[in-house]
Amino acid sequence: MDERTDRPGGPDLLELPLPKPGECPFGPPPEMAGLRERTPVVRVKCPTGLTAWLVTRYDDVREVLGDAERFSSRAGQAIHLMAHADPERPVGELEFSRMDGADYQRFRRTIGPELSTAQRMAELRPMVQALVDERLDTLAVAGPPADFYADFAVPVTTAVIGGLVGVPYADRELFHNAAAVMFSGATSRADVLAAMRPLHEYLFKMVVTRRATPLDDSLSRIIARSEASERPYTDVELVGICAALLVPGFDTSATVMAHGLLTLLAHPGELARLHAEPSLIPSGVEEIVRFLGGAPGIVRQATRDTEIGGHPVAGGDYVVLAMQAADRDTEAFPDPDRLDVGRRPNNHLGFGYGTHQCFGQQTARLELTMTLETLLRRVPSLRLAVPLEDVPFKTGSIVYGPAEVPVTWDAVLPAEVAG
Repeated sequence: MDERTDRPGGPDLLELPLPKPGECPFGPPPEMAGLRERTPVVRVKCPTGLTAWLVTRYDDVREVLGDAERFSSRAGQAIHLMAHADPERPVGELEFSRMDGADYQRFRRTIGPELSTAQRMAELRPMVQALVDERLDTLAVAGPPADFYADFAVPVTTAVIGGLVGVPYADRELFHNAAAVMFSGATSRADVLAAMRPLHEYLFKMVVTRRATPLDDSLSRIIARSEASERPYTDVELVGICAALLVPGFDTSATVMAHGLLTLLAHPGELARLHAEPSLIPSGVEEIVRFLGGAPGIVRQATRDTEIGGHPVAGGDYVVLAMQAADRDTEAFPDPDRLDVGRRPNNHLGFGYGTHQCFGQQTARLELTMTLETLLRRVPSLRLAVPLEDVPFKTGSIVYGPAEVPVTWDAVLPAEVAG
């Protein structure tokens, strides 16, 4: 029996297919296509020992993501990959992403205006542009080659999310270190708590300070919004909000930024289309997210006996939603394995779907869009410095993507000239 689900496992249980950068650096594991066609709902054993139903068809994945009443987020989204995650552990005050229903919406309603409205994106645009230009100026002074991931993507996304919350760039190691441990597939719960403690202590002091002396930052506005509500946040809840923004907020965006650039450099025809028609950049960003997003999959738990795509699923069963594989479904996307920066419509699942879809997706779109716009203007000669097969990918992390993207260029144009 599988002790996590009390369901038969069996020695022949399929191992959860994991990304294979050596074979498919930009796509889901090759076997996902066959599973989607023949057995779109199939029992698998995950790296953590969890047994779950793997769902690979677009309509089925979208249905589960969109039905929070039948499929709960309480167990945690990455329990199939993170050894320290325990789906049976009670939901803590800091863990609003594991909440459902009104408890979860209480947080989303307050955080959303800081990360998702058109007005907020317009306000953030000058800051993001300044950060992008600053990093390119730094690269221009240092000269080629450079690692686009470490030298550009991580500094930009770190500064954006830190600036939103109010954490100075100089203090970035606090949430960088926490993220490295949190998103490792092999760390223990004790390791995670030890890594998060310094960040939580830092954020608690910041919350107390902002309550007394508000500033022009997201935390101060979240506090003000909360105080006007029927159920104001506790200091611990505010610490949880800040940590939830900072820890996943920099590296997931930095990784898709680096992986997205690598994808375009490996598809020169599509990159040329963006050079020729910069108006395609927004649709190009959506296509990058469709092409790459959701590679590790996320978990839901059935709240009652139900079915997925006509397949019975018992209450309490875990479900792994293979979003990247779903976004390669021929029933949902014409020629889905082809990168098409002009693809429309593009109702991808790369940012999720439903009530728990990524609440930072508009900020991520802004970062990706402004990065591509500026790179095309200021560094039109940007190219890989090594063969594609020599680009290393991350190991031991649930954030899938390149560990480095070595690039070179002929010149970085000054911002005023490029503009």
